[in-house]
Amino acid sequence: MKKIIILFNLLILSLFCHAQQNEFIIAENYFRNNEYEKAIQLYKRLYDQSPYNTTYLKKLITCYQETEQFTVAENLLTQKLKEKPNLSYLYVVLGYNFERQEKIEDANKYYQKAIESINKKANYGSLIAGLFKNYSKLDLAIEAFNKVMEINPKANYGFQLAQIYGEKGNFEQMFKSYVDLVDKNEGYLNNVKRYAGKYLTDDSEDENNILFKKALLRKSISNPKDIWNDLLSWLFIRQKQYNKALIQNKALLARNPDNLGKINDLGKIALENKDYETAKECFNLIIEKTNYPRDKFNAINNNLKIAIETKQPDVEERFNSIFKEYGINSKTLFTQVEYANYLTFTKNTPEEAATVLKNALNFTNSKFIKASIKLKLGDVFVYMGKFNKGLIYFSQVQTLFKNNYIGQEARFKVAQASYFKNDFTWAKAQLKILKGSATQLIANDAADLFLTISDNEPKDSIDTGLKEYAKADLLAYQNKNDEAIAILNDIITNYRGQSIEDEALFKQAQLFVKKKQYDEAILNYAKIIALDKEGIYIDDVYYHMAELYNNELNNPEKAKEYYQKIIFDLPSSIYLVEARKKFRKLRGDDI
Repeated sequence: MKKIIILFNLLILSLFCHAQQNEFIIAENYFRNNEYEKAIQLYKRLYDQSPYNTTYLKKLITCYQETEQFTVAENLLTQKLKEKPNLSYLYVVLGYNFERQEKIEDANKYYQKAIESINKKANYGSLIAGLFKNYSKLDLAIEAFNKVMEINPKANYGFQLAQIYGEKGNFEQMFKSYVDLVDKNEGYLNNVKRYAGKYLTDDSEDENNILFKKALLRKSISNPKDIWNDLLSWLFIRQKQYNKALIQNKALLARNPDNLGKINDLGKIALENKDYETAKECFNLIIEKTNYPRDKFNAINNNLKIAIETKQPDVEERFNSIFKEYGINSKTLFTQVEYANYLTFTKNTPEEAATVLKNALNFTNSKFIKASIKLKLGDVFVYMGKFNKGLIYFSQVQTLFKNNYIGQEARFKVAQASYFKNDFTWAKAQLKILKGSATQLIANDAADLFLTISDNEPKDSIDTGLKEYAKADLLAYQNKNDEAIAILNDIITNYRGQSIEDEALFKQAQLFVKKKQYDEAILNYAKIIALDKEGIYIDDVYYHMAELYNNELNNPEKAKEYYQKIIFDLPSSIYLVEARKKFRKLRGDDI
């Protein structure tokens, strides 16, 4: 019998809760639609049923205030405080009720009562501060949070304080709060980077960047910790000051050998951004100090890449020196692959490269590494114009890794090789699949090549210049830039007025930039604009012109002109965010 009564009571309670929940949903809907009178009826009933539910109370008070029933709200709050004087956060609500009536003196009286109550009831302190923040009483919110932390040193409201200072535009205090937060608990480091990073730019002279750096330097003097070097390094990387970031990482390394990994990461970033001196210094440190052979040989290979990129005269000697010291074996496997890349695309001896790669396949059992070597072998054969041999290697990898990134890369290479050999139908079939690839970079490349073929495919046996364009593309792939430029010239002359003309002009402009013939590139871009101001290349053209004027031709006024065209004429461009940021920087805005 008892079990039946319990079950019956539980059922009644469940039905009651369900009914309350439905009423609350309806009340919230009225509230969102500013139908406050209707909402009042429901919130009042809900509050009467559950007088300890602060959500119902606060919603009901807000509805009274929105309908200017301030006396009713005051009476309800006063009665609640009389019943439960420990609910001191209600002083904030009562104070705001007076502020809505422009009774500022009365409002301030209750706001101060709320602040003073924190001394006795510190556990309500964060709620009081939160209410002040919701009512945009930011200075009082700061005072409340600080009082809680004064009473309880273990409390940490650094994030809340930093956000409030940010809302006030007091960025100096905001950064100080973030730094204090990390000082108390280093576990907040990544969150601080994420939130503080929203206010920082890549400009070392930006006021916010300077304020953040000052906050870090002050703290590093008053309370030295490794974490300040870490944050300074992070800031310098954002500002692309990789040499300064390295100084901070060296300081960390001197205190802890485990920080070598950060130097390795910095080296990769510096290499990617073409700061070859800093990258080389990073990799030299890895080679000297690491205990892990893999890291050592990765650093050796990266230094070789730098030597190739900077056209050092002794590159071949360096490769031979490494093979002499460490042998041609599994240890130097990736160096062998890098050597084959050099032999093909720099030295123009692809036959020798193919021999190196075939031999390298013997030094690994990893199917992934074998696949990457096969892709490189395929590249070498495509470079030689032996497309069918290249396709064999690409297809092997594609079949083995259908749903993997490396399989998608192989499929793109199949499409590209087919395009080079003028098998446009098969190329399009592969590219159509890849356009939906999970890998954004491959998807973008696939979409670009698909459009090139689709827009210029021969129709009704009429030559459209696509075969010649594919030939120029192959020559560019082979780093035979002068020959590629010559063929593109023929296309521009022979197919004037056809859709391939702007493609050829754009491709040729890219090759001119590669050869540092910037004036010729600008001329080509101008021709594309003259052809069609609404063409598919127009935002690419504006952005590339702006970048050339900004970075290579030292003409900031012209750079601003083309960034501005993207901002005002092409608001849906993928370059919009970067164009706006760079335009404002050139204009001298406080970003």
